[in-house]
Amino acid sequence: MSALLQVEGLKATYGASQALFGVDLQVASGEVVALMGRNGMGKTTTVKCICRLLRAEGHISFDGNDLRRLPAHRAARLGIGLVPEGRRCFADLTVQENLNAAARPGPWDMGKVGLLFPRLDERRTQVARSLSGGEQQMLAIGRALMTNPRLLILDEATEGLAPLIRQEIWDAIGQLKRETGMAILIIDKSLKELTQVSDRAVILNRGRTAWTGALDGLDPELAHRYLGV
Repeated sequence: MSALLQVEGLKATYGASQALFGVDLQVASGEVVALMGRNGMGKTTTVKCICRLLRAEGHISFDGNDLRRLPAHRAARLGIGLVPEGRRCFADLTVQENLNAAARPGPWDMGKVGLLFPRLDERRTQVARSLSGGEQQMLAIGRALMTNPRLLILDEATEGLAPLIRQEIWDAIGQLKRETGMAILIIDKSLKELTQVSDRAVILNRGRTAWTGALDGLDPELAHRYLGV
């Protein structure tokens, strides 16, 4: 299976501090890959590099295009949809306006997002700041889907949410995997749920790729060493 996203030898710095020392990962079309590791190991930095929000050294390609040569908006137009850590909805815009702001041609539209997240359909005229944290997270995912991406990147999409809302979001991710064939890269700490939805995992340790494989084959000793579980 050929890679849609290919990352090799990725290095990145914040000022004088080096954060990534050699990250390797790939995501094929239709594949769900979990990007894991303890806090501060480079997961979000890797996503920033992929989305061209941070300069990097190494190889990053998407569908054969060298992402290092592109600004963030052009990388997004190739088909990379990001659900950033912390949601970052447009607080003063309504649900409908948030979704319309990101809309690009393709199968994902307001109606399809409403079917995936009925709560958003019910609240389409409410401003984003009036939504609960879980509803804002659904809106952030819906907004990324409205760009009609080929690769959806979810950075801590269930962090800090109530169990019921978390389950709704995991159910939606499972539905995306079953029904769309969309490539998905997920950062999350929920080992049980990630094992159920992911095809493979990439674990980072101190800015490097430390392990790659199916999560159901992860040795308990390695899980404890790299994930603390």
